[in-house]
Amino acid sequence: MKKVVLDNWAFTQVGGGRGTKEDEYLQATGPTTVHVELLKAKRIPDPFIGLHEYDVQWIGESDWIFRQNFVLSEEDLTSNSNFDLVFDGLDTFAAISLNGNQILETANQFVGYRVSVKSVLRTGENTLALYFSSAFKKGRDIEKEYGKLNLWNGDSSRLHIRKAQYNYGWDWGPILMTIGPWKPVYLELYQNRISDLDIRSVVSKDLDVKMTVEMTFSTNIPGKTSLTLRAPSGAIVASDNNIPTNEGQTRATFSFATGELMLWYPVGYGEQPIYTVESDLFDENGAILDSRTQKIGFRRTRIVQEKLLGESGLSFYFEINNIPIFAGGSNWIPSDSFVRSSDCRMTPDRYRDWLQLLVNGNQNMIRVWGGGIYEADVFYDICDELGIVVWQDFMFGCGQYPAYDSFLALVKDEAEYNVKRLRHHPSLSIFAGNNEDYQVAESMHLELDYSDEVSDFRKTNFPARYIYERVLPEVVGRLSNVYYHRSSPYSGQGKITTDRTLGDLHQWNVWHGSQEPWTNWDKLAGRFVSEFGMEGYPNIRTVDYWLGAETKERFPQSRINNSHNKADGFERRLELYLVENFKHSFEMESYVYATQIMQAECLASAYRLWRRNWAGRGKEYTAGALVWSLNDCWPTTSWSIADYFLRPKPAYFSIARELRPYTVGITRKEITTFADDRSAADFTIDTVFEVWGTNSTLCAKNVTLEFLIHDLHDPEFKDGWTRTLTLSPNSSTEVFKGTIQALPPRMTKTQVPNTIIVSSRLLDEDNTVLARYSNWPEPYKFIHFPKDVGFRAEVDGDSVRLSSRRPMKGIVLEAEGDDVKWSDQAIDLIPGDDQVVHGVGLRGRDIKVRYVGDEIA
Repeated sequence: MKKVVLDNWAFTQVGGGRGTKEDEYLQATGPTTVHVELLKAKRIPDPFIGLHEYDVQWIGESDWIFRQNFVLSEEDLTSNSNFDLVFDGLDTFAAISLNGNQILETANQFVGYRVSVKSVLRTGENTLALYFSSAFKKGRDIEKEYGKLNLWNGDSSRLHIRKAQYNYGWDWGPILMTIGPWKPVYLELYQNRISDLDIRSVVSKDLDVKMTVEMTFSTNIPGKTSLTLRAPSGAIVASDNNIPTNEGQTRATFSFATGELMLWYPVGYGEQPIYTVESDLFDENGAILDSRTQKIGFRRTRIVQEKLLGESGLSFYFEINNIPIFAGGSNWIPSDSFVRSSDCRMTPDRYRDWLQLLVNGNQNMIRVWGGGIYEADVFYDICDELGIVVWQDFMFGCGQYPAYDSFLALVKDEAEYNVKRLRHHPSLSIFAGNNEDYQVAESMHLELDYSDEVSDFRKTNFPARYIYERVLPEVVGRLSNVYYHRSSPYSGQGKITTDRTLGDLHQWNVWHGSQEPWTNWDKLAGRFVSEFGMEGYPNIRTVDYWLGAETKERFPQSRINNSHNKADGFERRLELYLVENFKHSFEMESYVYATQIMQAECLASAYRLWRRNWAGRGKEYTAGALVWSLNDCWPTTSWSIADYFLRPKPAYFSIARELRPYTVGITRKEITTFADDRSAADFTIDTVFEVWGTNSTLCAKNVTLEFLIHDLHDPEFKDGWTRTLTLSPNSSTEVFKGTIQALPPRMTKTQVPNTIIVSSRLLDEDNTVLARYSNWPEPYKFIHFPKDVGFRAEVDGDSVRLSSRRPMKGIVLEAEGDDVKWSDQAIDLIPGDDQVVHGVGLRGRDIKVRYVGDEIA
């Protein structure tokens, strides 16, 4: 087989315009899209800076031509019998011609296309032209034909178009309608080829393995195949070198006893051995015609939905190789508005940096959200390697999608293409039909009878049920062994998507919805919380990047800062949560800091309280928490925990602490007891503390727990106790519930309690600190922070030692000049418990320090 890569493009705006003059062609290297190439040619301003997003909207409403010439020799044409042009991805509507002959029309960004071009190729120079029509205008035309449908986010015409939905704008991203050959284009010349390689394994409860390999070939010519399974070391584990082809396909089966193969585990639970399957196709004379190699892993994955002890509903947890997994992770959106382009915005290294950041933050799951793209192969390869469990949505998000025949045909092709592409990855553990489309139907009171499992659905006003309950489960079941879930969220059992006792839950009653205080996370728990979040500004460097030269816009309510936050009502909601919890300034750096600490406190609280609900076999009351979101697609203020430039927000670190193998948590609640049922004036208020520990390892852990009590205003006061205990494996362990002498009962509402900070540490046998947590009285706005806290930050190379005479909350470090990669942020500090923070790239530089209350320090 010979492969000719076609990446040397010339492109022009059809008819000329703001991008190019009429008949003017600019050079481009594929794969790419128009915005990127015009940026490189300096024909447009950067849409990520200032208000320039609005200056480039014409690009997505224009038509474009990409063309190139390539040369074939006489030998190329005579020594092969098949000639295919392959397009791994075209965005989105393209009419393709070769040597003046139209060979293909496309209408789906999410699939690859292959077309035989033998009849139109010629010796010497060949001309390939791609005519891209505006997806936005095509969508508006289709919408006129089939009708307008309901949605959240973006233009309603997107629902008819199989294109990345976030291109139409979302509540965290800009409107940037990309267009062009966004994935590789190449010509394949061959006699016969392996057209499909289907490798599936079944791992039994006893952990023995049966692997089947099915190969399909492009033609039925006689021949034979060979298969080799190699261990991560390269050693041959199994092989069969003489498998005859039979009517264009072949099948082989291999069985392995328990222990013969190494199993793949999520990070923190075991290793991630990656095996290799090598397949070769030979002709009758033994000449090799084609070869395929695929990386695989072996694991037993189940989504367990069983009755729980003492609570209604069912569990919803991931079990891998018979081990129940608490899924602490993030949601993932495309990490750029221009995801695949010739300027290499999303290189393999950048994907690795993002996913390594996730793992370094003690997370083990990522959900690929349904309004973006089916990610690049390298994304899943890295997840396999790092042990990240992947939740994969199909690309339907927040809308009432149609189900007319031509649309269903696109959907089926898309599902088959991507299930085949992704099914071999050991990290892939679940396919979900969409993001929040059942919630849209519920909110708009569409025809949605959850007890109806037999209707066609296409003639209702929620026709997309046919996609999620007929088309997609059939494709997933036929082409893979991956579990299928109808939606995220989805409850099942005839219940609505907000049911907290079934399936997965998007818990947006903090920020959206009823806008609950985050102290209610324990009441807002679900069986598996696959979305929740809180906004926070990014690093001040990122803010300054999008402000560009507009220094007069450097205040929180400026037009540019508002444009770089797409959430509805974000100013009111940011201020709601700020004013309820903090005293804060509107000076730019102070405001950024206040929102970041608010986000860090809010999200850490959710992970802390929900991980407590992972209480052992039969008590998997909350089995996962996936924050919205890990990343951004452009420089913006959003719910992400790391910004576009891979700068982690303080929330990233507060979450990382709550997902360590061992953690400790504390709650304080005021309990009012009335003297009798006839009085509202005669009462006592007790402050009750609860303490628990968690252990995500598979072994019980003996620890010492320190319970420390400090008075913020009396540095001489210190009290507490220690006890030894055993943390149960893979669960939480309750430790203490009661009052403390430092906070005696109060008899009136006007009696102000002492500002008591209670903290706990888990110590290993050698006194190593395994975990720490400080519980402060909330809301923090009521606290009178002292001016002199006795704080010291001693810099030594790439390390900073932090110490203080009084408790401190929310310490954030920053260095002038180049970015520093910090090991921790949003730190609470207790006297006598110095903490050392490492900063890669600090190199002894001076640092700035922010902490809660420092505006009066």
